[in-house]
Amino acid sequence: MAELDNLLASREMVLVAGSGGVGKTTIAAALGIAAAERQKARVLVMTVDPARRLATALGLEEFGNAPVRIDPAEFADAGVKVRGEVWVAMLDTKAGWDELIMRHAPDVETRDAVLANPLYENITRRFVHSHEYLAMEQLHDLHARGDFDLVIVDTPPSRNALSILDAPNRMIEFFGSRLLRWLTVPYRSRLFTVASKPFYQVADRVLGSRFLQDIADFFVLFQAMERGFVRRAKEVEALMRDPRTAFVVVTTLETAPSYEARFLARSLVDRGMALGAIVANRVLPAALASTAASDSAAALAEASDGDLATAVAGELGVARTTTASVLRQIATRFDDVALVAARESDRRAELADLAPVLLSVPWLAGDIHDLAGLGSLAGHLRNG
Repeated sequence: MAELDNLLASREMVLVAGSGGVGKTTIAAALGIAAAERQKARVLVMTVDPARRLATALGLEEFGNAPVRIDPAEFADAGVKVRGEVWVAMLDTKAGWDELIMRHAPDVETRDAVLANPLYENITRRFVHSHEYLAMEQLHDLHARGDFDLVIVDTPPSRNALSILDAPNRMIEFFGSRLLRWLTVPYRSRLFTVASKPFYQVADRVLGSRFLQDIADFFVLFQAMERGFVRRAKEVEALMRDPRTAFVVVTTLETAPSYEARFLARSLVDRGMALGAIVANRVLPAALASTAASDSAAALAEASDGDLATAVAGELGVARTTTASVLRQIATRFDDVALVAARESDRRAELADLAPVLLSVPWLAGDIHDLAGLGSLAGHLRNG
C-alpha cells in the first residue's frame, strides 16, 4: 500500500501506541523493516516495554540503551531484502535517569550528590510514569542528534495510552507541586506547621532521622535541576506536535481495544498531534460475514452425513462417524464466526472514519519471533 510507504518516508518519528496485548511491539518492529525495505535509510526501532517483547519478536538476545544494528546477513538469511539499516534499542530506566541527571544538573557537585544519594535509584525507579517521560526525553535526544532518518517508538502498554503524551506535562507539574515543596522542607525546620509536626514526629520514630534527611536532601537537589527538566519537557511536548512526528494506533477489533483506539485517535487529533494511521491487527476475513459463506456452511451441514464425510474420512484414513461429527460441528458453529466477522467489519468502518490510513493485518498462524516472520508481517501491512 503506497500510503504506508508515504507515511514512513515523510516522517522522522513514528510513535506506535495502543493498549496492551494488541501486538503493538511486533507491529512497531514490522514498520521498521517495512521502512528499510523501501528506503535507503537508517531506521531505529526503540521500545519502552520492559517485558523485552521486541527482542523476542526480532529473535535476538538482550539489547539496551545503546542502539544496536541488526546484521544485514541476518536479513539475508531470513529472506528479507532491506535497502536501509535497521537498528534497535530498549530504554534502560536506570541508565536513562543517570543520563538525565548528568544532563540537567547545574554543576558537578549537584550531579555527584544526586547520583550518590542512597535513595536515588529507589525513588527514580518508582517515579510515576518515569518510563513514559524517559522515552520522550530519549526521543528528543535522538532527534536532536540526527543519527537516524526515522525513529519508531514502541510506547509502553497502558490502560490509558495517553499516559505517554501527558508525561512532559506531568514533569512540569511536579516541579510546581505542593508535594515537592513539602518534601524539600527540612523536617527540623522552624517553618513546619503545627499540623505537619505530628507526622514528622511519627516518621522520625519509625523511619529514623537519617532516612528523612536523605529524602529531603534528594528532593532539594532534584529541585535544583528544575530549569533543565522543565525546559526539556516543553521541548518534548512541542516535538510531539511537530509535523515530522506521526502516531500509529494499533488495535484489535475486539470491543475494549477498539474502543480505546477510537478514544486515543480522537484525543490525538484534539491535541493537535498527527494521526498517521490505525492498524487493525488479527482481523478475520470479511468474506466470512457474506451470504455466500453462510450458504456454504449450510450446505456443509447438510452434506456432513453423506458422501462428503465418506470421502474426507477415506482421504484422511480416519473413522467416518468421527469425520461426520467434526464436519457437522464446523458447519453449525460457523454462525458464531460469521457474527464476529460482521462485528469486526462494523468496527473497521468506524476506525476508517478516524484515520487517513487504515491498515488491516489478518490472523496469522502462530506468533512472530524472527526476522522472516516480521518481513512477512511488513508485507501484510503494505498490502493492508
